Amino acid sequence: MNRLATLLIMVLVFTSCASRKKLLTQQRYDEVIERCVKSLIKDPGDEESARQLDQAYRLANERDLSRIKYLKEEGNPNNYDEMFSLYSALKYRQERVRPVNPLHFDGRTVSLPYTDYDAEMITAKKSAAEYFYNNGKRLMAENTKEGYRTAWYQLTKARDYSGGAYPDLDQMIVEARRKGISRALIEIENRTQFRLPPDFIGNVLSFNTDYLRQEWVEYYLTDRDQSIDFDYLIQVNLLYIDISPDRVTEKDQHVTKEVDDGFQYVLDARGNVMKDSAGNDIKIKKTKTISCSLIESIQEKSVSLRGEVEFMMLNPDKRLLKKEPIGAESRFTFTSARAIGDVKALSEEQLKKIQTKPVPFPTDFEMIGRCTENLSNAVRDVVYRNKHLIK
Repeated sequence: MNRLATLLIMVLVFTSCASRKKLLTQQRYDEVIERCVKSLIKDPGDEESARQLDQAYRLANERDLSRIKYLKEEGNPNNYDEMFSLYSALKYRQERVRPVNPLHFDGRTVSLPYTDYDAEMITAKKSAAEYFYNNGKRLMAENTKEGYRTAWYQLTKARDYSGGAYPDLDQMIVEARRKGISRALIEIENRTQFRLPPDFIGNVLSFNTDYLRQEWVEYYLTDRDQSIDFDYLIQVNLLYIDISPDRVTEKDQHVTKEVDDGFQYVLDARGNVMKDSAGNDIKIKKTKTISCSLIESIQEKSVSLRGEVEFMMLNPDKRLLKKEPIGAESRFTFTSARAIGDVKALSEEQLKKIQTKPVPFPTDFEMIGRCTENLSNAVRDVVYRNKHLIK
């Protein structure tokens, strides 16, 4: 058992070392550092982990410092953001190895170098804030949706870096957000010959718009707020409403059943009642056939709504983006039944049917109202399929 445990530990150690070597060749230095630090905290005498940590740490720092040198020489003010991130990585890295520093391997002690990056980080942070603030201001001056949206990201970064150095920054961020959002109004226009129920449009447009969520788009189902300048209009035009007449169809079913009808004596050839061995009269059950006609009445009425959905841009220029057909249907069906004949011939299910009496047909007004949910789902689906048009 001890030999097996020892062998298992050796396999795990070998696998771990091989995995870290692969990460080194892939230049995933920080992952190697993380694994080596964990191993050394558990086992300070793990020389292989110490050796790999020394290698990964120096290569990672060399790579990041080389990149910083290039960014400085390039002189692009947009580089300060990346420089700050690189300095932050350098600082975090040396803090991460502090618990296991210095390292011991190959009979020597190796101290990983420590550098104070705070001054460089402060300079990069201030410069990045200044760049993002000025660039965000410039983008807002373009007075375009895209400009305001990009400005919002830039100004948000400026706020993260500046630490309150720009008093008007929060107000600018709010303004960039407000002006960068596209607002789309969804409305219904009745172009049919029918008068719609009072709550019809409100019920159709009662769906939740969360599923349409986009970062820079807001959807409105009412235009009560007159202060909103909409950028898009999604107009549902109801063009045709076809309501069928009241229809009643009947289906007849003739039902028969054999039932007991008393008994009769068994007679011999001479017409006398036959006796059994005990001297009793022999008699047998007598049956008869009863029948009943089951008449089912099926009441039917249907409504079909047809229209189109127009996707229109309102700002900066009014133009039609797309037109797509839309439709919804609803059916009223009710079945009742009556019986003519002997109802004893009917099954339990058939007896239940004849308890159901005809009902009044829905009015045309009510039939239109029955389409509310189906039309609402159709509108929702069309808008969702085409939400890429709203930008």
